Amino acid sequence: MVDPISDFLTRIRNGAKARHRVVEIPSSNTKKALTEILYKQGYILNYKFDNEAGPQGVIKIALKYDHITGASAIRNLRRVSKPGLRKYSGSKELPRVLNGLGIAIISTSHGIMTEKEARNQNVGGEILCFIS
Repeated sequence: MVDPISDFLTRIRNGAKARHRVVEIPSSNTKKALTEILYKQGYILNYKFDNEAGPQGVIKIALKYDHITGASAIRNLRRVSKPGLRKYSGSKELPRVLNGLGIAIISTSHGIMTEKEARNQNVGGEILCFIS
């Protein structure tokens, strides 16, 4: 696997399109941080880190859907910084997704966080993905 973050996003995107309730993803520290951000921002229903399954463990993510329309809470997932072309941004130039309705996840020297948290802490970094 060349890009584990793209694999993480693709598994969630495919699970949401296929209307799966739970998606299983191989675990890593970066993926755990991304999962916690998705949960705090309300894009997923719940998650569980299962360290017994396999050599590296598994993250089980319960996807969130609207109970009336059945639409997924995650409408768009897009990887921004790729292994072939990294995208970095300073604290003053951090992007806004859908005029503040979505989030951008940034990898900073203080850890992985949303662009709002990075702007408040006045740190820049690598733009990992956009979620809306």
